[in-house]
Amino acid sequence: MLCWPRPAGGQVETGLRSLEEALEALQTTEDRFYEAEVYRLKGELLQQSAAQQGEAEESLQQALEIARRQQARSWELRAAMSLSRLWQHQRKCAEAHALLAPVYGGFTEGFDTPDLQNAKALLDELEE
Repeated sequence: MLCWPRPAGGQVETGLRSLEEALEALQTTEDRFYEAEVYRLKGELLQQSAAQQGEAEESLQQALEIARRQQARSWELRAAMSLSRLWQHQRKCAEAHALLAPVYGGFTEGFDTPDLQNAKALLDELEE
């Protein structure tokens, strides 16, 4: 699992450069396991800039599509949560809930894991 702290101020550009390098490396190899997560992290970083919200959404959509294509349900859940949070901030709560609910509902175990607990908490927020 990739666990990177959220960079402060000027570190966003450094983080984005690192993620671009990771994406370039993924293009030269057959190993695409982390591709969806790299796009998700890129979207998370781009969200920190008001001017890059559209790009953030594109990266998160790409992460979601890749995870679905790979049938990587944990990456799909993370991408759906990130995109749902972005939409929540844009006051698109119904759309966010409609995206996340079926992804969360597809799990039958592991509800004590942080990702599924966070997804449940986000779904509860979106219902309010």
